[in-house]
Amino acid sequence: MSYQPTSQHEELMQRIHRDLIDSYDEELEIEFEDREWDAEGQPARIEHDREARRLYFRELFRLQAELVKLQDWVVHTRHKVVIIFEGRDAAGKGGVIKRITQRLNPRVCRVAALPAPNDRERTQWYFQRYVSHLPAAGEIVLFDRSWYNRAGVEHVMGFCTDDEYEEFFRSVPEFERMLVRSGIQLIKYWFSITDEEQHLRFLGRLHDPLKQWKLSPMDLESRRRWEDYTRAKEVMLERTHIDEAPWWVVQAVDKKKARLNCMHHLLGQMPYHEIEHPHIELPQRVRHEDYIRRPVPSSMIVPERY
Repeated sequence: MSYQPTSQHEELMQRIHRDLIDSYDEELEIEFEDREWDAEGQPARIEHDREARRLYFRELFRLQAELVKLQDWVVHTRHKVVIIFEGRDAAGKGGVIKRITQRLNPRVCRVAALPAPNDRERTQWYFQRYVSHLPAAGEIVLFDRSWYNRAGVEHVMGFCTDDEYEEFFRSVPEFERMLVRSGIQLIKYWFSITDEEQHLRFLGRLHDPLKQWKLSPMDLESRRRWEDYTRAKEVMLERTHIDEAPWWVVQAVDKKKARLNCMHHLLGQMPYHEIEHPHIELPQRVRHEDYIRRPVPSSMIVPERY
């Protein structure tokens, strides 16, 4: 008997396919959309999904322009900002970080994504390896996961002792208050998704050869221990939600809405304003009559295959 896919299976595969398309170059996608015209040279009729994407891109670019203004303000005022992104695997942290940093100067706004600690780092004060990544004046640092690893994966997977876990909760509020007293603004985001949505996104990674590297054995184990991670998250939010550095929860089942909502909220956390810059004019290029540009040897040129 031949296998007949169920409508539920077909719908699931269609959703995965849509997610794969969404993960590719979005700027190129909207460029193509902007070039769609009908036979009379008029803008083509836009379907609902296409109009929703257009609205998304319009807001994305608007918010990114505001982030450029925020960046200028941070540099001008010598402000120091740390933004922490936490959440379950596949919650969309990397996607929003990519959109925040996409138009910014990497010398001003940089990402810290630390690997698992090595043998030497495991003997250090727990926060020590994070301290070297903190911002200087006029810098923004985005932590793609942070010292809260101890409250989540380390605790759930047994990578720390119960005493180390409790010491973390005793230390982290004072550590963060110390950062704030030193002049660092600390903003903490938790990206929240449902059990079903994480399952769907993991399936998407399994089917996408460009994303399979994201699916580690630890990610697979996190699926099995969903409830353990939920309890750990609830304890973490309860014990580390302090006035000086509160947690903000981003509803992240809809990835695009989550990106826009997080970026909009972030912009509201600082009293930035547009910084005036001096007028810039390109100087005339200096030319010398005795200068002759030397040809590049053909053996050094990358073949033009496209």
